[in-house]
Amino acid sequence: MWHYILLSVTVLLTIGLFTSIAFPPLPPNDFPRLEAHMRQRGGNGPGGFRLFMMSTFIFAVTYIFSTMLKVYTEWQKNEDLRKLVEKEKIQSELQFLKTQLSPHFLFNSLNTIYSLSVKQSPDTSEAVINLSELMRYMLYEADKKLVPLGKELEYIKSYVALQRLRLSDGEDVFLKISGEERGKFVPPLLFISFIENAFKYGTDYNGKTFVKINLLVNQESIHLQVINTIGTYRAKTKSSGVGLENVKNRLNYLYPNSHVLQINNDGKSYEVNLTLNLKNYELHNH
Repeated sequence: MWHYILLSVTVLLTIGLFTSIAFPPLPPNDFPRLEAHMRQRGGNGPGGFRLFMMSTFIFAVTYIFSTMLKVYTEWQKNEDLRKLVEKEKIQSELQFLKTQLSPHFLFNSLNTIYSLSVKQSPDTSEAVINLSELMRYMLYEADKKLVPLGKELEYIKSYVALQRLRLSDGEDVFLKISGEERGKFVPPLLFISFIENAFKYGTDYNGKTFVKINLLVNQESIHLQVINTIGTYRAKTKSSGVGLENVKNRLNYLYPNSHVLQINNDGKSYEVNLTLNLKNYELHNH
């Protein structure tokens, strides 16, 4: 809008300056000669000539201004349409990312229960119940735009508990949640991919693992830190990193300029630090 106004004023001033230079005010001694010339052509003297020039100037200004206004109106209409299409595209992609994430998580959870059943662990039934609670959340909450932060945290706790059942030694699995979650909302399934990858790649074939999860809830931000040791090397497959790429895309769509994601990999440990700015997110959505 400001660019348009500045351009309009510049055009008007340019036309006015050009007119004053091309048709300067006539000195008094030239009036008789000009008056005689205008009378020969049916004019009515200097006054008629000035009136003609003024009319031409007004017509030119009106024409240019109306043309610019028309161009700006069409541009604004196209811009509104572009934003609408982009918004619908983003919503479609977010829904697609969610449908990708759910089967990916289910596949890993079923592997956990399968490993328990192979060992004939008495914890198998508990793992099935735990998984059912997780799936209940995914079925009835994951399709919402926002969920209470408390529900998302309970989901994370249930997932970590399910992973502890799978591990032969879960003493090196740490989960710490601090801060006040009441009154705060987040998109569902936003943190789980980082935690899921920590267990997937931080566990060796003997079940030894080290995973440390810290989630700090502040008044205007949420900070997630996930650290895991890098277990036995595993060849990358086509599906490797699907969940991580999904959550990166979701963060770019949902928290543009309102999140900071840092991932460090030194070959021995893998660390994720994610900070969400809740205040900027609310302003962006409003």
